[in-house]
Amino acid sequence: MSGILIYSEKEAKRNIFAINKFKENLDIKLADENYDGKADFVINRTNNYIIAQKFEQKGIRVFNPSSLSMLANNKQLCYEFMYKNGIEILPINYSEIPAVKEKFEPGFVYQKPCATLGKDLRVWAIGGKIITAILRESDTDFRSNFCLGGKATPYELNHDETALVKKVLSLIKSDYIGIDFLFDNGHLIFNEIEDTVGARMVYDKTDIDIIKLYCNYIKKEVGTK
Repeated sequence: MSGILIYSEKEAKRNIFAINKFKENLDIKLADENYDGKADFVINRTNNYIIAQKFEQKGIRVFNPSSLSMLANNKQLCYEFMYKNGIEILPINYSEIPAVKEKFEPGFVYQKPCATLGKDLRVWAIGGKIITAILRESDTDFRSNFCLGGKATPYELNHDETALVKKVLSLIKSDYIGIDFLFDNGHLIFNEIEDTVGARMVYDKTDIDIIKLYCNYIKKEVGTK
């Protein structure tokens, strides 16, 4: 079976390593977000749920499904969904300094800052199963992103943290995602789902070939070896 790997032109240039890994492990062709041709399966790396829906309506299996892409890429919707299902989040539409200086602007989610700035945790999952977790920290920025110069360290989840991640995973249908958590007074609080999660930290900090694992999962899902 042959598949289509969809990236925007801009993101394709930034993700050559990942694209080559997909091509090494799957019978797959690269296309941009305007592709509307045939495919046995589609890997949607655009954060655009409408693209996933288009192929799903044709009966084509899409990784990740449109329902996940819609949820992950709408912060307000995602926070409301998690809160409704018993997942702790930081208060949203927060109207005090420093979250909002003057007034609310449409299209943004205003959230109370966590107690511990410059530190968060990303967990990678494939097919609803935890693969690895990496702690991200920055001494100079409230954002702990590895690409912004933060340091990254493999992290072993404790019992309570594992239970929290599994609960989040049980609420959604996903194929390959990252789940980000903030630290607030020593415990994890849900922050966001990364629909088109990257793998740079996993390859830099562990010996896990996570894209190969994802490709093996896709092969099982679409019935190829």
